[in-house]
Amino acid sequence: MGDRWHIEVDRTVCIGSGMCVNSAPDGFTLDGARQSHPALAETDASEVLLEAAENCPVEAIAITLLGTGEPVFPPEE
Repeated sequence: MGDRWHIEVDRTVCIGSGMCVNSAPDGFTLDGARQSHPALAETDASEVLLEAAENCPVEAIAITLLGTGEPVFPPEE
């Protein structure tokens, strides 16, 4: 992919399902309140991270391109 991404988790939406941690254990962690956090807010583009965002049951994970802020996930409609 070659791009760099900014990863955010909206913890007001996150339900702590842990699906992101199961999909991308190096990309996300759950805190004591079972709220997801990206392991790194800025990272290289990764199919594994994209899959984790796509599989979030409440779409709490947002991925944007670093520098431009262009949405990667969820895509603009």
